[in-house]
Amino acid sequence: MQDFQKAIDYVNRHIQLTDEEAAYFTSLLRITKVKKKQYIVQPEFVCKYRSYVVQGAMRAYLIDNNGQDHTIAFAIEDWWISDYSSFIFQQPATLFVEALEDSLLIQIDYNAEQLLMETHPKFEKFFRIITQRSFAFLQQRMLSNLSKSAEERYDEFMKKYPSIAARVPQYTLASYLGFSTEFLSKIRNKKLKKLN
Repeated sequence: MQDFQKAIDYVNRHIQLTDEEAAYFTSLLRITKVKKKQYIVQPEFVCKYRSYVVQGAMRAYLIDNNGQDHTIAFAIEDWWISDYSSFIFQQPATLFVEALEDSLLIQIDYNAEQLLMETHPKFEKFFRIITQRSFAFLQQRMLSNLSKSAEERYDEFMKKYPSIAARVPQYTLASYLGFSTEFLSKIRNKKLKKLN
């Protein structure tokens, strides 16, 4: 159970688990080690797991018809990641989920999650809370993309997530923010000149 303590701590921030509930929860989990550049989800395959990052960094992205990649989400320690549409509806994925660093994940598969919610209804509350938070975050990001300039989006990301910006490759950050790596370099150079 010690191996799963971080996931238990995360759940306990949203719902309180008894020792028995925590033990049952952890009996349904698995630990997965992934190497940098390894995929845990790929398009056309059904996403089987919801993944909690214990250590490392991951990103979810799609490739458009022009071969351009678009980063949809990052996940670092204490965050969850998946192709949620594929996972929830058990249909083929549209996203790649890739390790940006060697990573350690705790995973729960779809059937285990369904069983968990059926046998311990308080987990329905937990998964509802994290789903609502994800939805709210996605909406904020969408509104930011529609209403803010590229530079404002960059500033907002740097203010909220400096540790992610320091860890992920520049091209993934540019793709997340919706512009080219060259444009990101221009913004960064402009900021540096202001400081000097």
